[in-house]
Amino acid sequence: MTSFSMRSLKLRSGEEYRDEQEVTLEPLRYGGQRYIAVPEKIPGALAISRASTGTVFELRLDARLHGPCFRCLADAVLDVPVSAREYQANRADSDELRNPYLVEGQLDLSAWARDAVALALPDKILCRPDCAGLCAMCGKNLNIEPHVHTEARLDPRWAALAQLREHSDG
Repeated sequence: MTSFSMRSLKLRSGEEYRDEQEVTLEPLRYGGQRYIAVPEKIPGALAISRASTGTVFELRLDARLHGPCFRCLADAVLDVPVSAREYQANRADSDELRNPYLVEGQLDLSAWARDAVALALPDKILCRPDCAGLCAMCGKNLNIEPHVHTEARLDPRWAALAQLREHSDG
């Protein structure tokens, strides 16, 4: 876990602090699948600005995730650029004005980066944009073996209904 201590940072209104931070990005689950950042430690740019009403936090990083393709389950590599911003009000009367990653003077960069990466992910992670997926009949990868089945296979769950139809017709 990567965190940044806010205790030593003394900013006045209008001042800004910028620094490069190496952020550890833990594996995340998306669509029931596990995606791993490679490398696990990602260089990121952290900026903290003090305003009269609160503090603005900005984090920029480029994550590369490895995991299964949604269509064919082959390895997929996805580059995810992240630009995240959070705000912490001086008087945080409601949860909306409270930064969830700032706890007791520690800014949890790992949790913030993980959530920002998850929000930046596309609906479907694919090994390539034109991924054909798996064959619904035999389960083979259609990217490697494109094919069409000529015989119609009856779904075994419908076999009992097909038998009833045969007996009623005959």
